[in-house]
Amino acid sequence: MPLIEETVLPGDSLLTLPVVIIGNGPSGICLSYLLSGYRPYLSPEAIHPNPVLHTKLEEARHLSIVDQDLEYLSEGLEGRSSNPVAVLFDTLLHPDADFGYDYPPVLHWKLEQHNYIPHIVLGRGPPGGAWHSMEGSMLTISFGDWMELPGLTFKEWAASKRRNIKSDRVMPEEIACYYKHYVKVMGLQKNFRDNVYITSVSRLYRGEDDEDRSQLNENISTPHLEMEDGQKSLIKRNWEVRGYQRATDGSHVPFCLFAENVALATGTFDSPGRLQVEGEDFPFVLHSMSDFGAAISKGKLRGKADPVLIVGAGLTAADAVLCAYNNNIPVIHVFRRRVTDTSLIFKQLPKKLYPEYHKVYHMMCTQSHTVDSNLHSAYTSFPEHNVLSFKPEMKCVLQSASGLKKILKFSVALVLIGSHPNLFFLKDQGHSIGHHSNQPITCKGNPIEIDPYTYECTKEANLFALGPLVGDNFVRFLKGGALGIARCLAIRQKKKHELIESGDGGGDGVP
Repeated sequence: MPLIEETVLPGDSLLTLPVVIIGNGPSGICLSYLLSGYRPYLSPEAIHPNPVLHTKLEEARHLSIVDQDLEYLSEGLEGRSSNPVAVLFDTLLHPDADFGYDYPPVLHWKLEQHNYIPHIVLGRGPPGGAWHSMEGSMLTISFGDWMELPGLTFKEWAASKRRNIKSDRVMPEEIACYYKHYVKVMGLQKNFRDNVYITSVSRLYRGEDDEDRSQLNENISTPHLEMEDGQKSLIKRNWEVRGYQRATDGSHVPFCLFAENVALATGTFDSPGRLQVEGEDFPFVLHSMSDFGAAISKGKLRGKADPVLIVGAGLTAADAVLCAYNNNIPVIHVFRRRVTDTSLIFKQLPKKLYPEYHKVYHMMCTQSHTVDSNLHSAYTSFPEHNVLSFKPEMKCVLQSASGLKKILKFSVALVLIGSHPNLFFLKDQGHSIGHHSNQPITCKGNPIEIDPYTYECTKEANLFALGPLVGDNFVRFLKGGALGIARCLAIRQKKKHELIESGDGGGDGVP
């Protein structure tokens, strides 16, 4: 990512905000929706299939879910997320979805303007985040209904756009268009800034000597990232956010703003996982489906006798296998796990709903090099193998679990072993806020450590995280993070206003 000198242009001033959201994918969009004053209530006619949960909901039917005790509501619920509020919100929006039921949500939404919390959402591209750059020819792993955000069903959007959705699973480009439209139709656009690159997010420690100077900046705003409607904030500046916005002429316009709270919603698609082996930087070793698709479309692999080498056993690697297979490109598929490993994602997908992935899994099991000493013409798998190195003559050295080494020739290699978030803009790249200190943040192995009900980082006050950064890879569950954060910030805003009204707050913000 290109960087610029982190200075504010002469004449620029500094904007203070209650909340800055970094990332404009579904996590950031959903959080903006709730901070904009949208509140979920139990629908008058709704009966949740979980009788215990329904009884709890009835107890406070007059209150929005944001204003209720999330820990109490979440108690006893189980689901495919380790975060209890994520499971709660999912079961309210998609009751018993994991049991194959298609019950409607038990919630209805009201826009309550007095609950608006000023915020800004910063993203590199249009609203939708990484969905705009995903390979467009593959179907989403989740149903379209599970990808939707509160207040606008995916089917309603598709009907309004006269889209012919042929199955429950849809193309990523459809989801990207839906997210972009969602921001517009929900009136969230005033909070979004596109083409923004963050270069640093740092904690401010203001001493007494800074007090007079801070007062000068309380009522000023920046012309590049100003809030609309003349919004001004008189709150303590806990965080300094620096970066630049790419203008239409390609120039970079620096900015600096302050925020009491920062919410990290960046996802995990920034940095593809790497094997960290010799030769991985050769130009014929690729790390993304988009690069692979570009190579195919440009005809670079047409007529090649040597197979494509695909490394990885997840869904993206499976997508690459299908892509190569459909383009009559032979495949060598290398992965570390056994085909019987219960943690393989294919074990968790019903065959009827995901036939193409089970086709790949079937090939992984039955067309292994151990089944037949000769390589198959179209596809050969190498379970329990590691890549030791790539050689300049387009050869790869593999090692089996028993230590046996093999050298295979290929036309192009594709390493698809997951991706990691790039939190370079935080101190120590965010290593200090994970479950395992001083280690890189990863979705599975080392997510950001948060309070399970507020999503505030346990090791850094006023810093929040949601989505894949806290282990919720599926859109279904990241919405719970938005609920937890919105409730936490709403409580703090209320306390701050009470302090100001009583004359004790001094406009200094919430401790």
